[in-house]
Amino acid sequence: MSIRSKAYIVGAFEHPTRKAPDKSTAQLHAECARGALADAGLELRDVDAYFCAGDAPGMGALSMADYLGLKLKHVDSTDTGGSSYLVHVAHAAQAVAAGKCRVALITLAGRPRSEARTPLAANVPEVPFEAAYGVQTLNMYAMVAARHMHEFGTTPEQLAWVKVAMSHHAQHNPHAMLRDVVSVADVLASPRVADPLHKLDCCVVSDGGGALLVVAPEVARSLKRPRVKVLGAGEALKGQDGGRVDLSYSAARWSGPAAFSEAGVSPADIQYASIYDSFTITVLMQLEDLGFCNKGEGGRFVADGNLIAGVGKLPVNTDGGGLCNNHPANRGGITKVIEAVRQLRGEAHPKVQVPNCTLALAQGTGGLLGSRHGSATLILERE
Repeated sequence: MSIRSKAYIVGAFEHPTRKAPDKSTAQLHAECARGALADAGLELRDVDAYFCAGDAPGMGALSMADYLGLKLKHVDSTDTGGSSYLVHVAHAAQAVAAGKCRVALITLAGRPRSEARTPLAANVPEVPFEAAYGVQTLNMYAMVAARHMHEFGTTPEQLAWVKVAMSHHAQHNPHAMLRDVVSVADVLASPRVADPLHKLDCCVVSDGGGALLVVAPEVARSLKRPRVKVLGAGEALKGQDGGRVDLSYSAARWSGPAAFSEAGVSPADIQYASIYDSFTITVLMQLEDLGFCNKGEGGRFVADGNLIAGVGKLPVNTDGGGLCNNHPANRGGITKVIEAVRQLRGEAHPKVQVPNCTLALAQGTGGLLGSRHGSATLILERE
């Protein structure tokens, strides 16, 4: 079943906090839900479907539905890491199109700045085979960056341009954690934390969260909000493939074409892109795999301000992204959709708003590019 134009995003809310020692994770979820409902002009009693992932406390959807007092016809707790919330938008649109629900609520929230990180569980299948080698998020992405540099001649300066672009956007975001504009030289001068990545090549760690509402067309038409329809979606996983690992590409190689095909558009049609930016290399590789440039040409594509709104060819992450704004619960996917919705509504900051933005892409990645990860792509259109 195609979901093209069969569901709309009518509520989008990003929690303004970046550190919440005085709030529980469940409270953050609830505040995000309330914000999205207020944005749409709906009530909690209107919600008949709920979507959450591994950041939800307790028993996930079961605990949160009870905490929020929801009366539901449909639930989904698909977890693909940071890409989960883009998958949720697609799954919510599918549920709406199938008549399973009319108003779907999606929430993300977490407190990684305020809580100690939970160590890897020993009963996770890959841990006994990988933990002995010191696998960490940072060094797994650094390994991918090193391979890309070896294969294609990508340079640290080119990676740095991704951070520079995000900093140009974050200066206009009052909630962004890092608002100072940086240069390529600043990025390269920051400490090298895992060769070849520098500190400023890495995303921030923040508390907070966000929420979205995906609704049936008749619900969207009844509200006094700009209508953003889901035009196409794709999702994919990439793993170790029995040891046949190629680190030069991400699962966006598959999720992107699926989304473009369903939407009936091409990368050349996209006016704004929200690209998951856990690290600078993450952005570069996804831009290649989504078709904005050829494989191996990502370094040249992101260089010289090409991702800066009003300057470059493709404005990316105009809220400052995970590199400068926030990365709530270490899962920044939902914020990618939120900023895409802002752009399509014309509600982004005037300094970074894309003129007459009618077609946007949101891209999420969850897990580790160096081992196993999920990818999800959404094409959204202003009606």
